[in-house]
Amino acid sequence: MTHTAKILLLGSGELGREFVISAKRLGAYVVACDAYEGAPAMQVADGCEVFSMLDGAALRAVAERHRPDFIVPEIEAIRTEVLAELEGEGYHIVPSARAAQLTMNRDAIRDLAADQLGLVTSRYRYAESLGDVRAGAAHTGFPCVIKPVMSSSGKGQSTVQDASGLEAAWDYAVAGMRGDRSRVIVEQFVHFDYEITLLTVRHKDGVTFCPPIGHRQERGDYQESWQPTPMTDAAITSAQDMARKVVDELGGYGLFGVEFFVKGEEVIFSELSPRPHDTGMVTLVSQNLSEFDLHARAIMGLPVPAQIRARPAASAVILADRDSAALSYSGLADALAEQGTDLRIFAKPTSRPFRRMGVALATAGDTDTARRIARQAADRVTIHYGE
Repeated sequence: MTHTAKILLLGSGELGREFVISAKRLGAYVVACDAYEGAPAMQVADGCEVFSMLDGAALRAVAERHRPDFIVPEIEAIRTEVLAELEGEGYHIVPSARAAQLTMNRDAIRDLAADQLGLVTSRYRYAESLGDVRAGAAHTGFPCVIKPVMSSSGKGQSTVQDASGLEAAWDYAVAGMRGDRSRVIVEQFVHFDYEITLLTVRHKDGVTFCPPIGHRQERGDYQESWQPTPMTDAAITSAQDMARKVVDELGGYGLFGVEFFVKGEEVIFSELSPRPHDTGMVTLVSQNLSEFDLHARAIMGLPVPAQIRARPAASAVILADRDSAALSYSGLADALAEQGTDLRIFAKPTSRPFRRMGVALATAGDTDTARRIARQAADRVTIHYGE
């Protein structure tokens, strides 16, 4: 049997699951990897491998066994020096091993953006001890945000109002780290008007931008997103210029989730992921080609439209509230009763407090209505926990 591409997917969560579906629609053969069995993307892939992405020897062994056309990271916590070695031996890392290395750690991508490319960022310092944290906070001022240089879904992130909260924030950040680096970033709290994700696709014919996505976070983790979000022409141009600079510097093809704070006309670079973004799940209903379709097309060298439009739409997360390994769901009919709603249940085998288990999606005549409908649909889904 022939395939258009063989893809090794590193990380198999809900974003990986949707990417697998998009890639398979284009004829790809996908092997999904994660640290546990039955991960969401594994359920729809052609094959799977269970190992820790931080185990360099296991990562190399799996790559050599499958010899994929593309190695596609879906998570940050990967032994990226092995990706660099594999790239040197002729394997194709998406978008590049350098991009994976720089974005795995918030310090490296922040340094690239601020120091090398001259992008506007908040004031920040790095810290490897509580003493460093205190010094960093003296530089940034209060309130400040403290978060691990490597984590996922906002884990370990907190906002500190005064010096009395620094020790607890440092302990929380260390507990929320992924990988093996006890390092945090202390950054100025930006009193922004709103924050956006600008999905930016670098492909064989150039760079394409999706309409900006607004989002709301709690505990550093996204709760809802909507597209398009209103921005002035000047602010959009500024965000696009910065996004283009950084993705061109990183190189390779694929979709990047570039995050910005916006205050009036000022646009401030925050973070970047060289892969589909959780806030971009709204594109499953807002765009004709979702962020996952665009990522697959760009990776495989297929045409990507020069312009992407979005109909007003929103997403709202469905969260677990406890630990369980026996899960079921009800209320789906009620959630889908209102016109324009859709659901994605991620089918994760276990839950824990605040873990994302699904997302409600909605389209409407405007984003405010779509947000209300999506939130209402998410609230109507009940998770049942067994023993």
